[in-house]
Amino acid sequence: MKAIYIVTHGDADKAFELRETPKPVPQPGELLVKVEGFGLNFADVMARKGMYKDAPRLPGVVGYDVCGTVEQVGSSVKDFAKGDRVTALTRFGGYAEYAVTDMRAVAKISEKPNIAEATSLTTQYCTAYYCAAEMVNLFEGDKVLIHSAAGGVGSALMQYARYKGCEIFATTGSESKIELLRAAGAHHVIHTAKKDFGEFVKGATKGEGVDVIFDAVGAGFIRKGIRVLAAGGRIVCYGAADMSDSKNIFYQLSKAIQFGFYHPAVFMLSSKSLLGVNMLRIADNKPMTLKRCLENVVRLYDAGIFQPSAGKVFKAEDIAEAHKYLESRKSTGKVACKW
Repeated sequence: MKAIYIVTHGDADKAFELRETPKPVPQPGELLVKVEGFGLNFADVMARKGMYKDAPRLPGVVGYDVCGTVEQVGSSVKDFAKGDRVTALTRFGGYAEYAVTDMRAVAKISEKPNIAEATSLTTQYCTAYYCAAEMVNLFEGDKVLIHSAAGGVGSALMQYARYKGCEIFATTGSESKIELLRAAGAHHVIHTAKKDFGEFVKGATKGEGVDVIFDAVGAGFIRKGIRVLAAGGRIVCYGAADMSDSKNIFYQLSKAIQFGFYHPAVFMLSSKSLLGVNMLRIADNKPMTLKRCLENVVRLYDAGIFQPSAGKVFKAEDIAEAHKYLESRKSTGKVACKW
């Protein structure tokens, strides 16, 4: 089978190599999926740059989500059969024509979702559901601030917050995404290149602040976010995009310092919480939690509540262009590749 390897860290035009490699064999409790296509995630960009410690050693195959059909089932696998169309979370190895994964990280899907939509359910929407339904519980009327709201997880969080009847504050760094966010249901859109989101939130809430913040940026956004949380407020941090622009140790250190340093007493006295999410850790250590989230995501998709953007689908051989497009942060919805 064909697989796309990262062979060197750095520029997308030099990092990848298409190779022939043996087809994996599913072990007990695993499925082999014939891959229609695979999704791209910002963690892929970090891995390509050598900035993601969990990534496989070079040369290695990354990829965290695929969609396709079940090709083979391992022993003890129930509820799946050859030919089932599925979306699946992969513990790397997704940039390939065949991928093997734990049956608890797989969900059956209809023929309706395309590659970008199907893979976004597994990663972006599963992350959003875990953040919004498992880490916190959104209620009608809650004021919710969503950073990078036009991105994959941000869009999913927008849809879930709208479904729960929340007042939505959405941030973007792009002028072109402002109207898109308004059309998606944001009550307030903040262009962070022109407005300070902290000052905007204080003004719009008459100083009360927001109940929940979903943050994929990190660094100074966290420290500023804590200051605009209402009593009982929670920040769910599921990314650190602001630290991905450079491997320079001084740049990284400066960004790490911007997160701030906190003592538990600070959170107890103000009744605020800072929560971290890494879905690979959940997949590794809480597979039944992942299964529950994935099943609920597909249920909400079938009910029309989750409506993933079609995004943009590249040919697998154009993986470098796909990476550059994702890295440009001009994308909306899911970026994916097809075989």
